Amino acid sequence: MKGPYGFELSENCQNCKLRGNGFFCQLSDPVLKDFEQIRSASAYPAGAVLFVEKQNCRGVYVLCEGEVKFSINSREGKTMIVRIAKAGEMLGLLAMISGSSYEVTAETLRPSQIVFINREEFLRFIARHPEAQQNIVKQLSAEYQVASELVRTLGLTSSVPEKLAKLLLDWSADVQTTKGVAKIKLPLTHEEIGECIGVTRETISRTLGDFKQRHLITIQGSTLMIPDRAALERVVNV
Repeated sequence: MKGPYGFELSENCQNCKLRGNGFFCQLSDPVLKDFEQIRSASAYPAGAVLFVEKQNCRGVYVLCEGEVKFSINSREGKTMIVRIAKAGEMLGLLAMISGSSYEVTAETLRPSQIVFINREEFLRFIARHPEAQQNIVKQLSAEYQVASELVRTLGLTSSVPEKLAKLLLDWSADVQTTKGVAKIKLPLTHEEIGECIGVTRETISRTLGDFKQRHLITIQGSTLMIPDRAALERVVNV
């Protein structure tokens, strides 16, 4: 049925049209049927906070459709966006397994369909189904790779152009190109992009302007295009 934000709200995992390769819910029918018994689906508007860092873990979420940003905050009020979760990912997985508090704040970037599973029920579910355990290991491995890359970018990349070019290349890595041009919908404002690499909004705007003058990117509204990926990669390798 139609959700309150215009997309089709899926109530049945087995017949869900949203499932794609790499989604946690790519499970065999018997396991998926068991999963349906413990989950509840909801639609959220953009800007909805699912959980906040240091909050006790109540359970785990599966992002069926939409995007969610993960951020951390300092005592001084500074914010850093650590990554953007895409459809198919589980949210709050590490806290759920370890029994610790959530390590980040999770907020929807646009209207999203999200499934919630209570922690105790999910732990019983994965204990019954080794198949689901394999999917969890895959996601935790992917999260570790993203975290390692973030440390590499922030700690070993010296200049803002290098950091921003690396971020744009990461966002466009899985984008299908048209005549060699990669198009990405910028999911964040200039201020939020700055929060990804630890710089100000003004610095992001200035660096994007420089990239445009050098014909490394073009921007139309919220769509950013990379006409020559190799040229942008050379900024990172300088």
